Amino acid sequence: MLWLLLLAACSKGPQPGTVLDEAKQAGRDGSTFTHATEDYFHDMDGALALSPQEIAGRNMWIVWTGGNDRFWDRLTDYTFGAFDLLKAISSHPSQGYSRANRWQYLGLVNEPCFDKPSGPDPAHRGLWLDVHGQGCVPDPFENASKYPGVALGSRGKPLGDGTTQPVGSFYGEATGILGLRLFPNPAFDEKAAKEWNAEKYYTDPKYYNRQDLVRPYRVGMSCGFCHVGPSPVNPPQDANSPKFANLSSSVGAQYMWVDRLFIHNANKPEGQKNYMFQLAHTFRPGAMDTSLISTDSINNPRTMNAVYDFAARMGLAKQLWHEKLANGELDNKQFNNFFRDGPLTEFYTAADATVRTPHVLKDGADSVGLLGALNRVYLNIGLFSEEWLLHFNAIAGGKTITPIPIATAQKNSGYWQATEAGTPNTALFFLKAAQPDRLQDAPGGAAYLAADSGTVERGKQVFADTCARCHSSKAPAPPADLGLGPDKCAGAGYLGCFKRYWGWTQTEGYKTLMRQIVQAPDFLQGNYLSTEARIPSTLLRTNVCSPLATNALQGNIWDNFSSQSYKQLPSVGTVTLSDPFTGAAVSYAMPAGGRGYTRVPSLISLWATAPYLLNNTVGPFDSDPSVASRMRVFDASIAQMLWPEKRERDAILGNKVPGTIDRTTQRSDITIPVGFVPDALQPLQGTLHRWLPWLVSEGGDVVLGPIPKDMPVNLIANLKLRSESDDPQAKLAQIRDVGELLLKLKLDLASAPKDATDAQLHEKFANLREPMLRLSKCPDFVVNRGHYFGTAEFNQQDGLSADEKSFGTEPVLSDGDKRALIAFLKTF
Repeated sequence: MLWLLLLAACSKGPQPGTVLDEAKQAGRDGSTFTHATEDYFHDMDGALALSPQEIAGRNMWIVWTGGNDRFWDRLTDYTFGAFDLLKAISSHPSQGYSRANRWQYLGLVNEPCFDKPSGPDPAHRGLWLDVHGQGCVPDPFENASKYPGVALGSRGKPLGDGTTQPVGSFYGEATGILGLRLFPNPAFDEKAAKEWNAEKYYTDPKYYNRQDLVRPYRVGMSCGFCHVGPSPVNPPQDANSPKFANLSSSVGAQYMWVDRLFIHNANKPEGQKNYMFQLAHTFRPGAMDTSLISTDSINNPRTMNAVYDFAARMGLAKQLWHEKLANGELDNKQFNNFFRDGPLTEFYTAADATVRTPHVLKDGADSVGLLGALNRVYLNIGLFSEEWLLHFNAIAGGKTITPIPIATAQKNSGYWQATEAGTPNTALFFLKAAQPDRLQDAPGGAAYLAADSGTVERGKQVFADTCARCHSSKAPAPPADLGLGPDKCAGAGYLGCFKRYWGWTQTEGYKTLMRQIVQAPDFLQGNYLSTEARIPSTLLRTNVCSPLATNALQGNIWDNFSSQSYKQLPSVGTVTLSDPFTGAAVSYAMPAGGRGYTRVPSLISLWATAPYLLNNTVGPFDSDPSVASRMRVFDASIAQMLWPEKRERDAILGNKVPGTIDRTTQRSDITIPVGFVPDALQPLQGTLHRWLPWLVSEGGDVVLGPIPKDMPVNLIANLKLRSESDDPQAKLAQIRDVGELLLKLKLDLASAPKDATDAQLHEKFANLREPMLRLSKCPDFVVNRGHYFGTAEFNQQDGLSADEKSFGTEPVLSDGDKRALIAFLKTF
């Protein structure tokens, strides 16, 4: 009955391909959005001299949100009130965090020339927002005459209280946090104005958890929000009060606490009891699951990594990574659409639909050209959410995902049109500005480069023999008889090519040639320190949840942004995982079609970017961005990489598993506050509490749980509740397995004592072990394993699959070799 009521509460809404974004609704196309060229951020990025195009590119990166304030406002509903950017930018005393401790608590970059508010701002409906400092240069992007906002809904109309809802600028207002911009909410009309109470918004859950609450402002997010950070070579004296000169556009938001950002009351007991906090708490600082919104039902947090040396990276793409495009992939803009001649026109050949592309994202899925990768990011942070959100169920999933066509965005979104027109400038900016941060250029950096020349030379040889085959864009030409031409090795033939390449790198002939290259005095100049190859999980042995991501597969949400060559990648074979209950080895066959690989990250500025692995699980975290702190974290993290026995071990299973499992830190529930319960159910709340007290609280909240402390988070987070196969038999099996799990879950939770201990609840969940693992879309729970190159652990191959053993064994580095390698790595 409950499920029937839930279905009844749903109604058929707008259909994909038929909706316009807010810009188009207001009669605005892309040409009406002028990309700003004011050099407001001049002092950032080493105060480089930039051309007007490059300035426009940086401005776009930091202040252009493309209308996504609509999406981030909607996300508060999708998370049942847990996520609220309007609170994140506030400094109300009840929150426990403010501008004064924003860096330490949230890891967000305070924009220079702002102060903490001393009280509510009557000009902003009583919100506690950062105040622009006296004597500071005005933000030029707030100029509503030069950059007129989108006049929609209540914008520009009187609100019945003597005020008018402003239209504002299409860049919004500065919030005091770089990357977040403030926009008038077009839904905030006269009725909403009468009902608005700022103090209750901050302090009264019954008020702020109302689904019909309309906030006076929406917050938009730029790309820079996840990529601007303290400069490693010019760090701020006080991380909470940086100057523009202390900031880098490309270093990455490696200090951001996404769990605290995502759950507005994460610093309070009620927030930590929310299972959504437990899920987001698996995101180490500086990491987040980029598929969290368009969920693929896999929890795979990935670092918000630095972006360095675009010139070297593009050169690598031109040399090695030639991928075929077809269908909607061909709608991606290429440099040829914007430049008639010059080197940037050499990355795409229309005649055979071949793009020479960097591999973007951790699995290398973004593979349609640099501009396509830049443009997709804007969709993923909410641009054209009117269309995007029709292709999946945000956060919760449970709906068949369909691709968002680029052609639809080009037709129906003015914001998308403006974005496509502007990202070539962003590419030009990064080609100029995204330069390596060398330790030798950092204050006091020379003191950490005190190793003698003999040690560094020894480190170079170790790097050549062990690391350079993946982590150098300078390499010897492979023998012709290996057949490693870029046109032969794309797509279905990739794995065979890679295995031949790997076998060659294990020979003395390769190592001799590579040592000569590494020992050259200009080795680090113009070296991307990555091949950008896609490494099979059977070789890497890291957690496979990221390589199992499905969003870029054929027919999925990002179908138009991954190449045919990616979609044709073969299966890497069988990997060995660990049972999260017993630690026993479990074999898992990796699927084909793009999954199973991890793109090699660059080692540029390695000293400044610890912790390591794609999820920041190897090494400690320190919120201090000083050189001394970065080096402490580097030393500890690189030691864990090269001596894997030093890595964190699981608190429950210990050495039975090769690392640690992310577990709930306390008992938690999945709670839907009464204000967010579907309208059709609300009249029955009291009745449902009497019928289903384990599901509906006395206050009317829908509560799923309790989930005991120390449960593997991904046991629930990775459940696949909908079949992704076209095979009718597979669909029937999926329905059977889901039904079995739901029945057991209902009976077990309903039969648990009201005051059940965590131990008793663990027994209930143990009964669910088999159906939950059978439905797991990623049954890999150990988050910090793998990348054992140069260590004895690589050669411990008992119990591994034949596919994992097929790469052979590797020479084990001595402790002296490892220390020499570290001395060389510091120079990157």
